Amino acid sequence: MKKIILKKNEDKRVRHGHKWVFSNEIQTIYDKPQAGDILECYDSMNNFVGTGFYNPHSLIAFRLLSADKNDIIDIKFWENRIKSALKLRRELYGDINSFRLIYGESDDISGFILDKYEDYCAAQFISAGADKNKHDILEAVTNVLKPKGIMIRNDSHLRQLENLSGESEVYSGQIPENLIINENGIKYYVNLQKGQKTGFFFDQRDNRKKFQKYCRDKKVLDCFTHTGSFGLNAMEGGAKEVIFVDSSKPALETALKNYELNNFKNFNAIEADALEYMSSSEAAGENFEAVNIDPPGLIKSKKDYFAGYKHYVKINEQAVRLLKNGGIFATSSCSHHLPFGDFKKMIQEACSKAKKKAVFLEFGTQAKDHPILLSMPETEYLKFAVLRIF
Repeated sequence: MKKIILKKNEDKRVRHGHKWVFSNEIQTIYDKPQAGDILECYDSMNNFVGTGFYNPHSLIAFRLLSADKNDIIDIKFWENRIKSALKLRRELYGDINSFRLIYGESDDISGFILDKYEDYCAAQFISAGADKNKHDILEAVTNVLKPKGIMIRNDSHLRQLENLSGESEVYSGQIPENLIINENGIKYYVNLQKGQKTGFFFDQRDNRKKFQKYCRDKKVLDCFTHTGSFGLNAMEGGAKEVIFVDSSKPALETALKNYELNNFKNFNAIEADALEYMSSSEAAGENFEAVNIDPPGLIKSKKDYFAGYKHYVKINEQAVRLLKNGGIFATSSCSHHLPFGDFKKMIQEACSKAKKKAVFLEFGTQAKDHPILLSMPETEYLKFAVLRIF
């Protein structure tokens, strides 16, 4: 097997549980491996470190798959990984049928995402190695899950970092235009071919449930609603009225269908930029008793930190201004490059600018089907908080 040799001491992080080796940590490369090849990695003393994917075109040059020299990376290997991940989800969620099944490094398949939607699957390959081995990986998925269809969603921007193209395709079976899933007792239409990410955001599952219990008899604003999930949970929690806002007309149309699917009443959809709406006199006159904001990631990389941080402050400040005294504020950030401490600091700055006081009621992170690998901070990204505003 082809192999790489690391520079002195560059094996330590991987031996402590991290899954990546960066290109500047490699001393020697043997036998001219190509992007996506599986090869062996050794330390500077020629001791075995692990087997994994290699990509000469990426800053992440090596992605660890196994530290066991006896492991053979074949269909059986992928099946065992998938079975292990499925066992964990069953322990977490019982017999529910829609969840993230494979979360990349946290489930020991680096650069591979797999979401299960009832009897269908949506897959993303965001590393050259996973992409090169996609047929074996998806054969393993088929053997373990026996889905009615598999959709490959390769439109993630992360593929560009691996020098990969962005085509999506129906891999097997027939993918329905809209299928229905159930989460927290709420039904949703999901489009695996055209919806954002793989069709749905499972990562906010637990946080939506947290928000639900604060909404009884309240007038609620849900901004950046996408397909309506936080607002739907507010309704499930007994909200008297929900106004939901998004700039995407297709997303709002799906949100409306989701409200109707669940037989909810007293809601209103507004197609608008969320910040512009929250800054309007129309919003100021609504007297909201609970506001949720779930903006897109505003800090894509370290160089975006300061501009993204300021934008987060501005959005949160405007949201807080809309609340009646004693109102509930729920806020999120999906930016990995905004640490939890900075997330809290950002909320404090927003409240200060709005001349409001706030009390934290609870915090949250990504749902349990997006497990955070303790040895790999890169697997943690979502921050969530619920506050009472005075």
